[in-house]
Amino acid sequence: MKEIKGMKLNKNTKITELVKGMENIGFQATQLNRAVKIIEKMKENKAVVFLSFTSNMVSSGLREIIAQLVKEKFVDVLITSAGSIEEDLIKTEKPFLLGSFDADDKELDKKGVNRIGNIFVPDDRYTLLEDKLMPFFKKLYARQIKNKRLISPTELIFELGKEVEDKNSILYWATKNKIPIFCPGITDGALGLNLYFFKQKFKEFGIDVTADMENLGKRVLEADKTGAIILGGGIAKHHTIGVNILRDGLDYVVYISTGTEYDGSLSGARPKEAVSWSKINEEGNYAYVEGDATIIFPLVICGFL
Repeated sequence: MKEIKGMKLNKNTKITELVKGMENIGFQATQLNRAVKIIEKMKENKAVVFLSFTSNMVSSGLREIIAQLVKEKFVDVLITSAGSIEEDLIKTEKPFLLGSFDADDKELDKKGVNRIGNIFVPDDRYTLLEDKLMPFFKKLYARQIKNKRLISPTELIFELGKEVEDKNSILYWATKNKIPIFCPGITDGALGLNLYFFKQKFKEFGIDVTADMENLGKRVLEADKTGAIILGGGIAKHHTIGVNILRDGLDYVVYISTGTEYDGSLSGARPKEAVSWSKINEEGNYAYVEGDATIIFPLVICGFL
């Protein structure tokens, strides 16, 4: 066993040096260092890299970091929730605002401001979203009538990326670089509500939520190795690890989460639990870093950019 040992810091210490020096500090510092090493293995062994993230990652400034990873083709597949799609689209026109965890929520409600932790989202952002989505859905509906088939969620998101010009956008770079964004919960959130509004007028409009499974399954089965970086939990996490049952599990996995395992939730489950399901293979190439992804993920990923 290695001895516990810290490092000497100064104002010129680089972040990559700091992360390297965390190896023998212990606790989550050691886990963070381990996460970096596993991502290194993913890339060295040319694994197909899945990036899974919850929508609050896009609510935050991690949006721009994720967009950079897509721009540089560091990841091969994105799996996320509907909130990520709508919030990335909103931010192409109007920003979210830095507020306070201690704000009076009743007062915010009166002012038409929605709170995501200490991030504020005024109601007009959702008016903007509706204004952008309705004409877009009309294009998709016309395409559906012409082709006589329903569009898949990845196709919808790919086409939506064509509407974006903001180079800080995840959608923009995913479409430009043909990196698929899988969204198994496409009817959730404000995006889902707008689909509901549109369908009141155009009853035949629909999305084939099953169509993406063949595409996703093919990517998993044809890969020599698969790896995943998973921020948070929820449906995006499970969709990522669940589809890898097809190949007896992911080869490399990094979880960054604040979830607890003691309530039996998938969001809080550790990688070792996924081994029992064959969602992660038995080789043990996984790391769990417990903490806020807005702090940890930039530290983990900065050495690769």
